[in-house]
Amino acid sequence: MAPSALAGYGFAKFRFAGRRLLFGVMFSSLSVPFAVILVPLFVILVKTGLGSPSFALIVPWVAPAFGIFMMQQYIVQSVPDSVLEAARIDGASEFGIFRTIVLPLLRPSLGALAVRQLTQPPYWRRMFELPPRVLFGAAYYHEYQPYERLKDDLDLMAEARFTVIRVGESVWSTWEPDNGRFDLDWLQPVLDGAHERGISVILGTPTYAVPPWLARQYPEIAGESRTGERIGWGARQEVDFTHPAFRFHAERIVRKIVARYADHPAVIGYQVDNEPGPHLLHNHGVFQRFTDELRAQYGDVETLNREWGLVYWSHRLSTWADLWTPDGNAQPQYDLAWRRFQARLVTEFIAWQADIVREYARPGQFVTTCISYDRLGVEDDKLTERLDVTAGNPYYTMQDALELPDRGGDGQDWTTNGTWALYRSADRMYSSRQEPFLVTETNAQAIGYPWNNRPAYDGQWRQAAWALISRGASMIEYWHWHTLHFGTETYWGGILPHNGRPGRVYRELAVLGAELEKAGDLAAALTPDADVAFLYDGPSKWALQAQPPLALADGGANGRSYETVFDAFYRGAFDAGLQTRILHPGQLSTAALPEVLVAPAFYAADDETLDRLKAYAEAGGHLIVGPRTGYADTEARARTEAQPGRLAEAAGVTYDEFSNLGAPLPVTGTETLPLPPEACALHWADGLQPQGAEELASYDHPHFGRWPAVTTHRHGAGRITYVGTVPDPAFARAVFAWAAPATWRPDRPSVTATSATARDGRRVRFLHNWSWEAVSVAVPMSLRDVLTDEVYSEAVPLGPWDVKILTEDAMKE
Repeated sequence: MAPSALAGYGFAKFRFAGRRLLFGVMFSSLSVPFAVILVPLFVILVKTGLGSPSFALIVPWVAPAFGIFMMQQYIVQSVPDSVLEAARIDGASEFGIFRTIVLPLLRPSLGALAVRQLTQPPYWRRMFELPPRVLFGAAYYHEYQPYERLKDDLDLMAEARFTVIRVGESVWSTWEPDNGRFDLDWLQPVLDGAHERGISVILGTPTYAVPPWLARQYPEIAGESRTGERIGWGARQEVDFTHPAFRFHAERIVRKIVARYADHPAVIGYQVDNEPGPHLLHNHGVFQRFTDELRAQYGDVETLNREWGLVYWSHRLSTWADLWTPDGNAQPQYDLAWRRFQARLVTEFIAWQADIVREYARPGQFVTTCISYDRLGVEDDKLTERLDVTAGNPYYTMQDALELPDRGGDGQDWTTNGTWALYRSADRMYSSRQEPFLVTETNAQAIGYPWNNRPAYDGQWRQAAWALISRGASMIEYWHWHTLHFGTETYWGGILPHNGRPGRVYRELAVLGAELEKAGDLAAALTPDADVAFLYDGPSKWALQAQPPLALADGGANGRSYETVFDAFYRGAFDAGLQTRILHPGQLSTAALPEVLVAPAFYAADDETLDRLKAYAEAGGHLIVGPRTGYADTEARARTEAQPGRLAEAAGVTYDEFSNLGAPLPVTGTETLPLPPEACALHWADGLQPQGAEELASYDHPHFGRWPAVTTHRHGAGRITYVGTVPDPAFARAVFAWAAPATWRPDRPSVTATSATARDGRRVRFLHNWSWEAVSVAVPMSLRDVLTDEVYSEAVPLGPWDVKILTEDAMKE
């Protein structure tokens, strides 16, 4: 900002030869898109020897044209020439005049410029744009193959219309067979062959799988799952990634690999590490860093004693040395602080690697990591802040688990079960940055364990891929190309079976590749529609893992209590034919919110977000609140005011009693909220006491019947509806059908309809038939089939396990 102010002052108050010409050239540069000057600027910096990150990413931008123009305009209008002349008469130097007179007068404009500069994304982020079409491919491990087949593999990929492969992320011991001895050339033929066939490459850094020599020479880098108990070697991600010895060797191998291949024309981006955050590390250095962060946050132990309530069970600290290790901890405030800290470690580690890679990356190359969203150390919205694009690994159960109507079945885990849960995975990935995302891994064939072999039915790969694309996926990459002949994942099926010959899976995916080629730029980087928004909060999930409110069928604690509540509401919206946008609390202030916003189990809630939820309703939105929302503060301390905390008055309802439900409890609706006869409450009941709210549903029970199950209350121009239980699918669907009626829903229960906006403004619709029965779906407008160009004016035919991609431009003819 200071250089901008100096330059602006010069243009505004000094007369010199060429002033108007220089100012005109500088001002006209504002009309040139950044992408146009990026490559020439990069070439100039490199050829002049000024391409180091400290120079290239900082110095060219210290005096941006907009800043100079803004300062010049402000000085012309706000700094009188008479004041400057008086200062010169008094003997002030030109710099002294600028420092003592001009600069203080510039404070308002400098503040405005600072806000603009600081709220813009970094230049390295603006350099990257998603590709013009959906990337399509697989993870490829030529180094795993028992015989030479590189040419055959790449030819098959090209025939299937592959446009991308991911390589190199799992084989540190191949890159560096022994300490300091590197073998970097083995990947060259893979990249060369891919480039010859027009296949792009995502290069992975191998830091998640540590070589045995490193574990042997530096045993102290082993991660500890409990204090003093090292994670056994033989799998992956067994390391304390904060340890200096690990960081030294990790940085060295990352620099070697990226420097070797950054300039290869096939490389379009980098994946740093792989599925980070599986463990909560208990190493001594980690615990000491945790203690240091607490000291910095709270200042002294008395403050920590008060904020954590350590008077309980005689846990008061007299010195920081009294802080116990987390192994036997039962204090929920400690646990939540520990989980937040662990997530920050993962975020810092990934950002550290990303910054190293960017020192070598060419303009336009992206940096990401692949996220497994259920990992213990993942806070995805924070993790992706320092990356260019979100990338995730949505695995899902196939075959009958995708059938609609949903027949129930297995619960949710690292794999999802049910069509609604597949869409929830996609919406979670979009939520990380509120942007389109990449799928770095998903089902190629059977997934998971040797006893879980359920490859998709014909058509289901197409359906799942287009479902993910409809919610913002700009890459579909399968794990993996060739089913492995050895190792832990021998029976995690790839696109090719163990015999290496193209089979049913390859043929199905080749059809998909041709479809993506046909769809072209229409399908890439879609902005999905949203009828309802959901608030998702990682700290609340962690707090409810420490103190689960829900019980399992056997009476034990339900460690997925947060997900159970959240998923019940999400599925209700899905079953009601609504499209969903998931948001994190920190994104509420900048998001364009739909007419309905749902906050289920927002337990460790901050006052600012609760007030923002109230303001949303007051401004005309419909806020739906679920159990446990607002009950505690950010330290997981139960609030002292009437529940649901700061929302009680606005919601027109309070409660001070709650109960678990040992069995489904029938609920009865009202004229306002009619419920089907099978509707039930599950797991939980808040003893709601209306304070002006209207009762919408009640429990059919001699005791619980005294309390309403659902209430609603006008608040300002909108309303707040409180659902005091976990609704079963029929109950939840009815709530959302009342709260946000779908503008159009197919009349076939096996069919879903989603929609999105393409980058050029075109409207795209997706119709999926998740069943064995062929159907015909009446449509409210004429639609054009993207893949066949056929126009449907009244109904769209769908075969078994079929999907149609349609545009609304048929109406223009």
